Amino acid sequence: MADEIRTVPSPIADPAPLGLAAFALTTFLLSAINAGWATNTTGFSWWGFAIAYGGIVQLLAGMWEFRNRNVFGATAFATYGGFWIGVGLWLHFVAGPVAATAGVAVDRDLAWILLAFAIFNTYMLIISTQVNAAVFGVFLTLEVTEILLFIGLFTTKTAILPPHTAGLVRAGGYVGVLTALVAWYASAAGVMNGHTGQTIVPVGRPLLRLTPVPSSDEAARV
Repeated sequence: MADEIRTVPSPIADPAPLGLAAFALTTFLLSAINAGWATNTTGFSWWGFAIAYGGIVQLLAGMWEFRNRNVFGATAFATYGGFWIGVGLWLHFVAGPVAATAGVAVDRDLAWILLAFAIFNTYMLIISTQVNAAVFGVFLTLEVTEILLFIGLFTTKTAILPPHTAGLVRAGGYVGVLTALVAWYASAAGVMNGHTGQTIVPVGRPLLRLTPVPSSDEAARV
């Protein structure tokens, strides 16, 4: 019998810190505008980074998470990478050309987009309780951010796209900045802990740890 040849995949570095950093920076730039802090800017400083960093780089991190057999990380990073690419393209090709004539309708577009992603984020938030406290914090603050933003965009009576913000959208900007800071913390922890090979920056334990249900074969062996 011929000897069997087994190929062992080579280990790769953890892409999660990169994905978190890409998400954090883009979220920070847009949230600073929503919070009304970037009043002396064009209001679109985040657009290129939404495509290149928050979008493409985060999407790549998601694909590398598939290589790591991390279905949670792959789904989260790839989805929000697609989110930033989609929002960037929507702003450039749809919102920009029609904002002057469509007015509030443009805000309603973005409200529906954020509502859809809030639904996705809800079940990812629940699942993140099994990862660690830092990742749970990212999804929790992001959930609040998305809810405040889509309600604010649905209820406004005047167009409030950047650089104009008001009410719940401004509050969503504040929580969005907090979301970015939590994501940056989780990213920094991943870089430091991965670089040193030990836990230097704590990320906390999972809030919940589900006990795997044994398969029928495993149950029969017990």
